[in-house]
Amino acid sequence: MENKKLHVLAFGAHADDVEIGMGGTIAKLASEGKRIGICDLTDADLSSNGNVTLRKEEAAQAAEILNVEVRTSLGFPDRGLFQKEQYIREIAALIRAYEPQLVFAPYFEDRHPDHGNCARLVEEAVFSAGIKKFQTDGEKMPHRVERVYFYMINGFHNPEFTIDISTFIDKKLSALRAYKSQFEKTDDSVDTPLVNGYIETVEARERMFGKLVGVTYAEGFKTKVPILMNRDLIGE
Repeated sequence: MENKKLHVLAFGAHADDVEIGMGGTIAKLASEGKRIGICDLTDADLSSNGNVTLRKEEAAQAAEILNVEVRTSLGFPDRGLFQKEQYIREIAALIRAYEPQLVFAPYFEDRHPDHGNCARLVEEAVFSAGIKKFQTDGEKMPHRVERVYFYMINGFHNPEFTIDISTFIDKKLSALRAYKSQFEKTDDSVDTPLVNGYIETVEARERMFGKLVGVTYAEGFKTKVPILMNRDLIGE
């Protein structure tokens, strides 16, 4: 990753997590000129289908579709995202390097333990990145993220807020389809929930979120901090 400030840095446990949860939002923000980065904590080396090399190729293609500026993997062990000081330090170092205004992570409640563990690691790292005396590799200054928000992967939870992605749903779906090894069923595929209409399920969820707020498609997010609204209270 080149050294540049980002508006948004989105973390996932595996490549495709971010696209599932907020691919439309990323495409929308990128279209507005926002600089977006994605960090996959693992290389998804234990995936039932595909392999590390293929997953990296698919991740790069998905990032290009969404106009993501930078994408990286920290190479932590798949199914090994536990609360380790070294992991927190590496994530904090990345946050200091890119100084994002907003950080996104998976929502804690998810059928896959790695997703909740990713959220906890990111939350710890965001806090530590702002502490002056917290040591990370390199000589980057402490950085305080303005807000941390959580996107949904394998779940339909009552969102604290939604983002209209009606004009970007095609981009989101195209980014997901870039992960052919994960979402396309072939004669060689291991049978998993991902190869059994998963993309269609995600699309249906975003349509339902859209229905809740009066648009065609929306993505839902969770937050631990109330949202301060200075504008757009009545849609202006």
